[in-house]
Amino acid sequence: MGVSNNITAVLNFIALLASMPIMGAGVWLASKPDNECIHNFRWHVLILGLLVLLVSLAGFVGAYWNKQGLLAFYLGCMAILIALLLFILLFAFIVTRPDGTYHVPGRGFKESMLDGFSPWLRNHVTTSRSWNKITTCLAVSDTVSE
Repeated sequence: MGVSNNITAVLNFIALLASMPIMGAGVWLASKPDNECIHNFRWHVLILGLLVLLVSLAGFVGAYWNKQGLLAFYLGCMAILIALLLFILLFAFIVTRPDGTYHVPGRGFKESMLDGFSPWLRNHVTTSRSWNKITTCLAVSDTVSE
């Protein structure tokens, strides 16, 4: 086994081990039905952990036993995951770039208004389905006190 395969196998084994706490967090979030905010993220975290597990397992097995098909699958999946992460990063940066904050005289913090954010984010937040989830989440949390 070559040096590059050894490095690939070790890195994928570390990623394999790191995927287990991610999946554990997803299972833990799924078992906590009392918090509506956490309820919205439970399946996303679990699926992310499962995808990392499968891709790192394919990379580890392919590198350790020099299976060219698994290494090709691993490289393709890793390229797709990297492209998706870059897309999400750019999308989040573009959507949240106008942050909607403004200075208030006499206060040490900035106030926010929804009008200062991007039109896509405003429309997404103010739809009845999204807004109902947000208000339910805020109502059960200690974020907004009356």
